[in-house]
Parts: sequence; structure tokens; C-alpha cells
Amino acid sequence: MQHATPIDMMEQKPDQEERVRRIIHVDMDAFYASVEQRDNPELRGKPVAVGGAAARGVVAAASYEAREFGVRSALPSITAKRRCPDLIFVPPRFDVYRAVSSQIHAIFAEHTDLIEPLSLDEAYLDVTANKQGIPIATEIATRIRARIKDVTGLNGSAGISYCKFLAKMASDLNKPNGQAVITPKNGPAFVEGLAVKKFHGVGPATAAKMERLGILTGADLKAQSLAFLQQHFGKSGAWYYDIARGIDHRSVQPDRPRKSVGVEDTFTVDIFDRDAARAEITPLAAEVWRRSESKGLHGRTVTLKVTYADFQKITRSRTSIAPFAAADELEAAARALLDPLFPSAKGIRLLGVTLSSFIDDDENEAVQFTLQI
Repeated sequence: MQHATPIDMMEQKPDQEERVRRIIHVDMDAFYASVEQRDNPELRGKPVAVGGAAARGVVAAASYEAREFGVRSALPSITAKRRCPDLIFVPPRFDVYRAVSSQIHAIFAEHTDLIEPLSLDEAYLDVTANKQGIPIATEIATRIRARIKDVTGLNGSAGISYCKFLAKMASDLNKPNGQAVITPKNGPAFVEGLAVKKFHGVGPATAAKMERLGILTGADLKAQSLAFLQQHFGKSGAWYYDIARGIDHRSVQPDRPRKSVGVEDTFTVDIFDRDAARAEITPLAAEVWRRSESKGLHGRTVTLKVTYADFQKITRSRTSIAPFAAADELEAAARALLDPLFPSAKGIRLLGVTLSSFIDDDENEAVQFTLQI
């Protein structure tokens, strides 16, 4: 079902043409799980989780049927099964997901070369000057989604706007299998009415800090001065100041190199016990591994981030000769960095795991061959 308004930023007067960009954010619906349901008819219409069903497993992706029970990515498998007893686990097939992603990106390339992949299942497209000369961005998004459906049998959603931030926000408005547009005229008002915890790029810890400062909505954020936001959020303050006004000048960057993939979690209760902290590493490492695999990234350096109850921050890193080969290897390396920090007199309020020092597939094969001879 298409949800698009006839008012489109493509419909600009000639003298406005250079000032207004047309950005599309395409996000596939429950991508991994949808691929599994496509390839196995017995899974269609049923709650499906991609990931390991073992006690220490983690959900990598969930079908919409599973999401109705509160099953989501990065959720421990045992919790997911408790929420949805009929949940069906299937192991991930990243080679298949990458092949389907290549088909999708080929469709993007029919319209523009300005494609910024965020992962296997989502990307930004700048269609301000598109290859087919289509004057309406919403029409381009509709065509792209229809082509994806024809070629892959999968549904995708899209957001259309004049900047990346709002295109990303728009793609969530009519999921699944829909699209929405946020025009330059409506952008600032849309942001003002949005809860800051729903802002793309504002995580739970930042949202909680904003709430403590009385900032609950975009309007609250807009009411703050630049100096106030920089005082409390450092370099990010200028970014929050701009997006509160619907301003985002970031360009779509084709083939943007990814330097690291990281995940962190802030705890509601400070952790003092080593075993409890080690248990928290499991879902963090699993999510980092899932994101890295989805992007085809192979990293050699694991970094552990720790923030204590008094907000002291430390990091510990370890680099291996060859890239980590599995999630449990990454987890073991992160735990090895964590263990020397105990016993600790201070509670831990945040843990993070990051993978970096990426090498490409050719380098990876060369390293593996060297290690074997």
C-alpha cells in the first residue's frame, strides 16, 4: 500500500531547483526474516526469528508476526521464546542476504549513482538529478519499491524528504510496505512534534539525559540555545541544534568506508558483579557480529568501552592477527578485556563492544591462507 502525498519537494519552481535536494531512504521490511519466509513457504504467516535458539543465542531479525509478541533484534533467544512460545528459529544465511541485497542495489543504480548503503537492507539515494529524468521523488520511490517486489518478491518501505535525517524518519511512518514524504514546508513542524527518543541517532542514554534536562520533544530541543546543547552534549550539540529545526546538510556518500561497528547498553541498575557484566557482553557481541556480517565486514580489533557510575570512561582494545571468525570469538575477546577490571569498587553503568580494523575479502583470504601454511 502506498502512502504518498501529491505535494512533493520535486515540485519546486525553477529558481528553487538547486536549493532543494530529493533524498530517498529505502528500508526493506524485516529483511532477513522476509527472505527466509520467501524461500520457505512453511514459514509464511508465522512468527520467525533469524538467529540461534540456544540458551545463549540472540535474535538477529524478527518477522512482523514475531514482532507482535515483542520479539525484536538483539533480544536474547530465551526471552524471545518466552514472549512467543510458537516462535520458529532459523539460522542466518548471510550469503543469501548479500545476493538479494546486490539485486536491490542494482535497482537503485537504475535511477542514481548517489547511493549510500547503510546495511544490506537499507540505503540513502540522492535522486535530485536522476538517470530517468523523473520529476517527482515519490514516483521514483514507488517505482523502486515495485521493481524490488518484482525482482525479489520482497517488500520495502521508503521515506522521501529534502535531507537524510527526515528521509530516514519518513521511512518508518508507513511501515510495512508503504512510503511517506516530509516536505521542506512541513519538516520543521514534523520534528517539533516528535519525541526525541524517536530521533534517529538518539540512543536510550542520550534520550534519558535529555529527559533529565526537560527535553522530551523536538519543540523542547528547539527551545534550547546552541551554547546550552554544546555544554551538555559536546560536539553533538550543534547537530541537535540543527535537526531540531529540520536542518541536515549531510550529503549522500556513495561507498562510504565503515571504520567500526559498535553497540553499547546503559543499565538501569549499576553492575558490580563480574558474572553479571560478562553476561551483558553476550548480546552486545552478538549484535556487533550481526551488523558486521550484514555489511560483509571482517575486523581484527575488539574494543571494550566501560562507563562507571561516576561517569568515568575507560576503553580496552585487543587486535588479533586474523579477523574474528565467529560471534563467540568476538565475545570471548571482549570478556577477556573485561575480566581484569574486577573486582571493582565502582558500579558499571554502561558497557560497549566495538569491532574495527576491517579488511576486505581478498585480504581475509590471504591472511587465512598464510595462517594455514
